[in-house]
Amino acid sequence: MNKPHILVVEDDKAVRKLITTTLETQGYTYHVAQSGMAAIAEAASGHPDVVLLDLGLPDMDGVDIIKKIREWSNVPIIVVSARSEDKDKIDALDAGGDDYLTKPFSVDELLARLRVSLRRVRFDQEKLMQEAAVFKNGELKIDYAAGCVWVGDKEVRLTPSEYKLLCLLAKHAGKVLTHNAIIKEVWGDYQSEIPALRVYMATLRKKIEKDPAHPQYIQTHIGIGYRMLRILAK
Repeated sequence: MNKPHILVVEDDKAVRKLITTTLETQGYTYHVAQSGMAAIAEAASGHPDVVLLDLGLPDMDGVDIIKKIREWSNVPIIVVSARSEDKDKIDALDAGGDDYLTKPFSVDELLARLRVSLRRVRFDQEKLMQEAAVFKNGELKIDYAAGCVWVGDKEVRLTPSEYKLLCLLAKHAGKVLTHNAIIKEVWGDYQSEIPALRVYMATLRKKIEKDPAHPQYIQTHIGIGYRMLRILAK
């Protein structure tokens, strides 16, 4: 198996050195870009498995870079930025970012985020190869062809909106989806309100989670959105 290749987009020398040294010690290959234009060019030509992207680059904003890359690629993009406001995180995730890591960060957390993204890449590749009509995650199973959902050996009855929400989260398992992105995908516009979305999520959790107060499938990112956690097969 080829070593995962990471594109590091970072203009700060100290942070760039920390990231690249960490990647080297873990056996990853990498390429470095210090500007937005270089990042876009390398993402197009180098076919990285994951992009680590700083937002504050000298020639363009990182959110614009995400939008450009998303015009032709679904490569996982982990934002690594000193911007810590919810609005910055939401803007980056809405633009197509997959995850957001705030500086300063620990090496262990960076590597954990990378592992999650790479697992999603492997899963997506396997799914495309198999053209699977069934999504499986722990005891949760979605049969897309039949429009049915099971938890273990028990079929779960969902409303159309709950089913759409679950399928959307499953499609992007491992990725944080913002409130606005979910509302737009499920209802087609931004007319529905976030409190209504929370109600749907609460009823969905009651149906698929063993303990809705401590969910294992759907994780809340307060002020941002939700993520379907991928459960490793036993």
